[in-house]
Amino acid sequence: MTRVAVLASGGLDSSVLLYDLASTYDVAPLYIEKGLAWETEERRALERFVDRLDHPRVSAPVTLPLLVDGLYGKHWSVTGEGVPAADEPDENVFLPARNILLFTAAAIWCLANGVHHIAVGSLEGNPFPDATDEFFADLARLLSTALSHEITIVAPYRHLTKKAVIKQFQHLPLALTLTCNAPHSGLHCGGCNKCYERQQAFIKAKVQDQTPYAQ
Repeated sequence: MTRVAVLASGGLDSSVLLYDLASTYDVAPLYIEKGLAWETEERRALERFVDRLDHPRVSAPVTLPLLVDGLYGKHWSVTGEGVPAADEPDENVFLPARNILLFTAAAIWCLANGVHHIAVGSLEGNPFPDATDEFFADLARLLSTALSHEITIVAPYRHLTKKAVIKQFQHLPLALTLTCNAPHSGLHCGGCNKCYERQQAFIKAKVQDQTPYAQ
């Protein structure tokens, strides 16, 4: 494996993964633009993090369009209204077929660019059916067959918590990452499910959270 595509959202986990993999591989961050409410802020966060990282083996982020707003209709992720609050269960932030869409777009890019490996920053405890080891293995086989181009999906953090990731990589500019479903002018909203998860992970890791929150 000499080059790996990373599904990069600008979030903490996938941003750390860029740095982590760059110790061994050439890394291509891929941002999949789906037409969701928070994506402008996410892309900016990803660009800021990569610029600050300034790593010779991490290339500039590539944006791939795969709009799903027509499929999702008036879903909260498209409208930005009714975003799941901090006290709501993880199931409420589920985006239908998210990983199928993300990996399909990434695999097509890999075919065009001679890349065979896609990495994702999925963590331990992810409750969704499209984030299991079995799903990743099955999807890799399907994409390899459909494209006649071997694809391997790697999820090196599947057995790590966000707390562990923060603790191990606290020397990185984590405050530049964005893990929020309702960001305001570059700031985390501070009140959504994702912000709460992020805040709790810093507390559990006993690492000072320098993330700016709107509230």
